Amino acid sequence: MTDDFNDTSNTDNTGNAFFEAFLTLHHGLPRQAPGSDASTRALLSLCGPLPERPRVLDLGCGPGRSALLLAAEAGGNGPDGGAEVTAVDLHGPFLDELRTAAAARGLADRVRTVEADMNALPAEEVGDGSFDLVWAEGSAYIAGFDTALARWKRLIAPGGTLVLTECEWTTAEPSAGARAFWDAQYPLRTTAANVAAAQAAGYRVLGVHPLPDSDWDEYYGPLAERVRDLGGDDSPAMARAVAATREELGVRARHGHEYGYTGYVLRPVEAGKGDAWPARPETAADTAAVRAVNLAAFETPLEADLVDALRADGSWLPGLSYVAEAPDGSVAAHALLTRCEVGGAPALALAPVAVDPAHQRSGAGSSVVRALLAAARERGESLVLVLGHPAYYPRFGFTAASRFGIRAPFEVPDEAMMALVLDASVPVPAGTITYPAPFGV
Repeated sequence: MTDDFNDTSNTDNTGNAFFEAFLTLHHGLPRQAPGSDASTRALLSLCGPLPERPRVLDLGCGPGRSALLLAAEAGGNGPDGGAEVTAVDLHGPFLDELRTAAAARGLADRVRTVEADMNALPAEEVGDGSFDLVWAEGSAYIAGFDTALARWKRLIAPGGTLVLTECEWTTAEPSAGARAFWDAQYPLRTTAANVAAAQAAGYRVLGVHPLPDSDWDEYYGPLAERVRDLGGDDSPAMARAVAATREELGVRARHGHEYGYTGYVLRPVEAGKGDAWPARPETAADTAAVRAVNLAAFETPLEADLVDALRADGSWLPGLSYVAEAPDGSVAAHALLTRCEVGGAPALALAPVAVDPAHQRSGAGSSVVRALLAAARERGESLVLVLGHPAYYPRFGFTAASRFGIRAPFEVPDEAMMALVLDASVPVPAGTITYPAPFGV
């Protein structure tokens, strides 16, 4: 990622030559950004049910690694499954590679290529409301995250989904060296800030998937070999592209623990419909219903008793116990934040989260958690901790607490103890979590 590469509007000869040299440097490589087939499938799984033959728009497809997988697997495998993919890229040679690969895999009838700038999509080829799935792995930075959210929403069909990956900080306090590089190239934000941006742009966050370090290796490994082996082209543009690439590889080697790529699975909130499960702070009239939901959701009364005990404890924070309402006005789900500490600094503990069995897997739980976290952010809280399922809570922006040096006061799988930074301007404390007394730990 370099300034000249990001700026596709740069039309002077120097800019064009660098742009072409940069793309030539990437010809024949398996990937043009961090990613993997496993991550593509993980993001696809977070989209939920798709039409039998979904219409997919792959923006900035490159030579089409994701486009080919989506054409074969999105909507189901076999001759009647897979997707109809419209693959868009500005660089014709990448599209040539994609067409050749699609033909070799028997997918030529499922992949249509469009040579165009993502920032100036041709309406006759890429129509508004035409796609069940808009996909952008490693390419949203060309437009910018916020611009991509706003500009691409119109392309999504009713009930459709936007999937994109974004480079972002994985630490609340990036080093001066990391900032010196990224602030000049593409200013990064945290997962929490990007989740908030997506919600502010009118999307529901269906899932969040941090890409593992191995996804960077899939991209940077072959690219580093290409740079080492490159010879015979001493043009100023190629020399500049090679130098920029070496700088980026060096920054990753020194500061890779401070930033990473994250995938977002987003669905526009339909105008006038709002959320199917409206969430609000609980009232005194909800107390019995909240207990009933917790009793129904769990095998033992421990969680229901915990909520009652927390109500009488000094850790209880009025306004941070939320319920989601069913269509008939009854309580469908409940989520609670109470005061805890990390190394003596204040934080919040998310527990329990309960959904009435009649409404599980309906979105009620996600709705109440999203609303509760938004309320905590508005109150000026900066850190939330949860011990929970590692396949569920990352959709809200939670990541492994160990990244911040935070640990539970008992043995727990690393991936199950998670943290969400609500305010990146506040230093994240490190140390052991101290839970309120009713937790009994």
